[in-house]
Amino acid sequence: MKHGDFTNLAANYAKYRPGYAPLVLEAIGGLLPEAARAADVGAGTGLWSRMLHKAGMRVTAVEPNEAMRRQGQELLPHLTWADGSAEATGLDSGLYDLVTMASSFHWPDFNSAVKEFERLLKPGAYFAALWNTRDITGDPLLEDIEAKIYELTPGMKRVSSGRSEFCDGLTSRLESSGVFSDVLYLEGHHVELQTPEHYLGLWESVNDIRVQAGEDNFAVFLNYVREKTNGLPHIAARYKTRCWLARKGG
Repeated sequence: MKHGDFTNLAANYAKYRPGYAPLVLEAIGGLLPEAARAADVGAGTGLWSRMLHKAGMRVTAVEPNEAMRRQGQELLPHLTWADGSAEATGLDSGLYDLVTMASSFHWPDFNSAVKEFERLLKPGAYFAALWNTRDITGDPLLEDIEAKIYELTPGMKRVSSGRSEFCDGLTSRLESSGVFSDVLYLEGHHVELQTPEHYLGLWESVNDIRVQAGEDNFAVFLNYVREKTNGLPHIAARYKTRCWLARKGG
């Protein structure tokens, strides 16, 4: 398995990945016209696409990985699905009030993707990049589990997380792209009560840690999670949704 390849993780991704903070979606939706047209690029199995649809938007979900897209089509057949990438979505120009990438903007070539989004968006429309980050501060169990993966994988760097190096300079990169006139940072929090099975399934759906740890070390880590959570009624998993919202100039 390589970074960014979710082919073998699609089922767990669809079943266990958490949603995003509702408040962030409400804030974005408040800037858009009624029945806004949205393109969710790098949609995966459609977790964020589903939230956009429930908020009343007309959604086209774009996903290059066949296994992920097939899972999404089975779960959300009422959405429009397209085989495309952030650099080449295959969608028509100038039709969209909103283009989004949820937990995926770190994968494509930044400049090529931004130029493609410029093509898709109406003047004054919005691009949103967002990630879910686990908020473990003050929870001894979750802090212990997080520490274990770093113990097994010294020097590990998060690639897919909202805490990654990619996000550190994202505001300035968007501002200097020549495409966007304004960039706004949003942050929202939410809690999910997860069974031990669900919590373990979440870890099994993570790509970047598995690749860096290697299959043997990752198996050791999963066993550690099983031992630590066995018999618990639930885990209160706290999440922070980090979102960068950029308005197209013109």
